[in-house]
Amino acid sequence: MKLKLLLIFFLSILLLSTEKSTAQGYRIKTIVIDPGHGGRKPGASGSISKEKDIALKVSLKLGAKIKEEMPDIKVIYTRTKDVDVDLYRRAEIANEANADLFISIHCNSMPPGNKHIKGAETLVAGSHRLKEQDAAIRENADIKLEKNYKSKYDGYDPNNPSTFILLSLLKNTFRDKSIKFAKLIQTSYINRDERLSRGVKEQGVLVLQRCGMPAVLTEVGFISNKEEERYINSDKGQNEIASSILAAIKTYRKNIEVR
Repeated sequence: MKLKLLLIFFLSILLLSTEKSTAQGYRIKTIVIDPGHGGRKPGASGSISKEKDIALKVSLKLGAKIKEEMPDIKVIYTRTKDVDVDLYRRAEIANEANADLFISIHCNSMPPGNKHIKGAETLVAGSHRLKEQDAAIRENADIKLEKNYKSKYDGYDPNNPSTFILLSLLKNTFRDKSIKFAKLIQTSYINRDERLSRGVKEQGVLVLQRCGMPAVLTEVGFISNKEEERYINSDKGQNEIASSILAAIKTYRKNIEVR
């Protein structure tokens, strides 16, 4: 029954979005920026920092740049300080605002033995190959810290990759636009900042699955890599990352808007 209700919900969003995107004079009016983790959910930890803190700093810099250079766009944050925001609520904020774009900011991490790995990658909603869902499992793990998470997320088990199959029924609505925007972000990282790109990946990230608009989760660097951790903690690095995402937004907007 819950799955049927979810399918009906996403079908209604699809119909509204189709009408919206084909309307004459369509403009991107609202962008939701989602700093990953927060509060008692720190995310990944490096040698000198925590993911939640880097995500918030980059997000606030990105929002400030959008407000300065694209003042006609409304910016909404899912959090502006170190607080705990449930995953379902992050998507809910975007859906309630009728947002045109959802951008979630995170850091990547690798276990001991792989700490030399670095680079930026951007995720979009998808089930793809179950064996490739490590990042999705890591990002979704926060829901286990939420009260009554099984009822909130319709029986979703973050430890069981097979549950992505159910979520895949809901994911395709904004797939193409999300992928286009994700590719623009990755291209911007490469061309503007000479970053190593790990590409665009489709994964079963829960917060993206529940968004009724094009949505991406960008992993701005590996907190487990000492060199890259220093970069993503520095003002220079954070400003470059925010500026690269802003450049991608500008290009996406130019390509997507109906004039």
